[in-house]
Amino acid sequence: MEDIQEQLAALRRQIAQIDRKYAAPPAAPIRVSHAPSDRFIEEMLTGEVVETPFGHHFETEKLWERHRRHGSVDISDLPELPEDLLEQLSAGAIPSAHPTRWAFLDTETTGLAGGTGTYAFLAGIGSIEPAGFRLRQFFMRDYGEEPSMLHSLARYLERFDVLITYNGKAYDQPLLETRFRMARSRPPFGRMEHLDLLFGARRLWKLRLESCRLVDLENRILGVERDGDLPGEMIPYVYFEYLRTARAFRLVPIFHHNATDILSLACLTAIVPFAFRSPSDAPLRHGADLIGLARWLVQADRYEEALPLFRRAVEMGLPDQLLFPALWEIAAAEKRLGRADCALAVITELAASPNAYRVRALEALAKHYEHRERNYSMALEMTRTALEVADTPELRHREQRLKQRKESPRARRLEL
Repeated sequence: MEDIQEQLAALRRQIAQIDRKYAAPPAAPIRVSHAPSDRFIEEMLTGEVVETPFGHHFETEKLWERHRRHGSVDISDLPELPEDLLEQLSAGAIPSAHPTRWAFLDTETTGLAGGTGTYAFLAGIGSIEPAGFRLRQFFMRDYGEEPSMLHSLARYLERFDVLITYNGKAYDQPLLETRFRMARSRPPFGRMEHLDLLFGARRLWKLRLESCRLVDLENRILGVERDGDLPGEMIPYVYFEYLRTARAFRLVPIFHHNATDILSLACLTAIVPFAFRSPSDAPLRHGADLIGLARWLVQADRYEEALPLFRRAVEMGLPDQLLFPALWEIAAAEKRLGRADCALAVITELAASPNAYRVRALEALAKHYEHRERNYSMALEMTRTALEVADTPELRHREQRLKQRKESPRARRLEL
């Protein structure tokens, strides 16, 4: 009995000890210093919170000094670009503008679809100046800061006359114009000439490169390798995460991505317009690039300038899928210039070997022999050769007509 009583007493003591432990006041919470991931953006990047009549937003600035390079381009070359550099590529819309009056724009947005529900939460403006290349970035830390950011962006753009973008005519400018109107502000772009470098870049490189995205040209043309870059499609998700968590450290790669895009845009502007400014002196080392430039000249009816580029491209060596179209375009240009004999020589060359243009070349020869030389036998031979390659109703009709003309008494007298 005593053993049971002793055991019960020991159990009561343990219970009392447990009660006293949990009845004590809670210990003071341990203070943990804020991790870098919890810092505000103004603590993560060198910059400042800017106050405007419409509230606050964040801005940061970066300068690439003259002695630095971005891939194959020296920053010191940018201030020396000629004032008339953009005239040809802009079809005369920008006849003269000093490089210090050019604004290089790129935005980072909450989506790629555009529309009134898409925000440009970060806008970067690059500019050329004697000290080098300067970038100012305008950032809204939440949706409420958009009016302030747009106000400051518009004021900053007042110092420039030309807007240069990459696909900005289709995306960046319309999106920003929508945001300005949603904020009941006037867009600042009406007085600025806009050059979208995408069109010139595609003209030069789409035949050689699988992609003409800015990041791909940056790598293939400028020789720049991005290290640890945030893919563009991930940028909206990272910004939404920031809005939910206020963790600013994830935003740093977005600022870096935007900065690199704008610097690459400026450096490509030092390359692309030169080819259109003086096509005969364009330092292009690939035949496909020369063909792209020559086709642009053809569209402008500048056949005399286009022909040497086509011929240089052929001399450099081209794959068949570019060679035969180039020969056909050479023949067409010679014909437009009234040099029928030169065109005939090229067409004869196309007709002599299997290629996608052989039927057209044979048909052109048939027309030449029929209408110019009245040699219906040769015209019929060309037509029948074409029929061996492609049996079409048009060629059959031509064959029948030529047989009738060849057998007519007048045609026999001509052949005699």
